[in-house]
Amino acid sequence: MSDTDRADDTPVDLAAYDAIVYDLDGTLVYLPIDWAAVAEDVLDVYAEHAIKPPTDELWGLLGAAEGCGIGDPVEEAIARYERAGARESTRLPLGDRLAAQTDDDDDGDDGNTTGPAVGVCSLNCETACRIAVETHDLDAAVVEEAIVGRDTVETHKPEPESLLAAIERLDSEPDHALFVGDSERDAVTAERAGVDYAWVSELVDG
Repeated sequence: MSDTDRADDTPVDLAAYDAIVYDLDGTLVYLPIDWAAVAEDVLDVYAEHAIKPPTDELWGLLGAAEGCGIGDPVEEAIARYERAGARESTRLPLGDRLAAQTDDDDDGDDGNTTGPAVGVCSLNCETACRIAVETHDLDAAVVEEAIVGRDTVETHKPEPESLLAAIERLDSEPDHALFVGDSERDAVTAERAGVDYAWVSELVDG
């Protein structure tokens, strides 16, 4: 593929790509997390360290935490919910399809032996991603080394580094890869990485 501008009205041909990277929550699985409660716990971490929070928005709090010297406890406060959510998560239709394709291709070897290599790039922590992938039997489809969470590399979505890391770990290049997600943050990540983007709805609707 050239550039990032796959025409919106063009059907998504997954076979046209060497690598497909999926977002996790809202794309392959659903994590039942009370994000308002997570934000409250993170605000408690700020309060415990007598630091005035710069915002009450969760990801803004996370982004500011390192500079405030509380990066680790804030990260753990969020990750604790995510790990629990991953264990209680449900598989979504796109996850069902990926698992079914793996079953169809299974000949006793790695289930992901035909078609594009598959990775995950998520704003959830890496451990939660791995728990969800294993819980829903997606580990045969997803290349283990290409599961990238917000804490895997130095930055997280919508910065492009995490997506580019997943693509590199799939031995592919940005112009040969597709990112599939469910949010504007995902779309911006793909644009910044120079990677084609597809919405979940394009692959499961109709």
